[in-house]
Amino acid sequence: MVSAASLQKLARDTARMEFHGQPPVVYEGISLAAVLREAGVRSDSLRGPALATRLVVEAADGYRIVLTLADLDPSLGGRRVLLADRLDGKALPASEAPWRLIVVGDQRPSRSARQVVRIRVLAEPR
Repeated sequence: MVSAASLQKLARDTARMEFHGQPPVVYEGISLAAVLREAGVRSDSLRGPALATRLVVEAADGYRIVLTLADLDPSLGGRRVLLADRLDGKALPASEAPWRLIVVGDQRPSRSARQVVRIRVLAEPR
């Protein structure tokens, strides 16, 4: 588990997003890869069993999406994924808080989950 205090120390990033034909907005937050590193989970230079490790992101309403560590590895998927807590320079509205997962580059926002409350790291058994 990563504490709120340790998250505050991590570098921040922004991503401009468009959802369902609405005007673009800017989300600000922390790279998911940085959050994982803080929790002791590597997401770069992956090999062997680590390539089958998945991340289950869960929202308050039960919505779930799955990413893999390989999605985040810069030498493999190289996806930019943020755990955002700000929208257009302000705290996220209650309808999106406490966190919004932002998957930059997706053609549809289906994996950019609102109200993220938990991220589980699951390794496939050998």
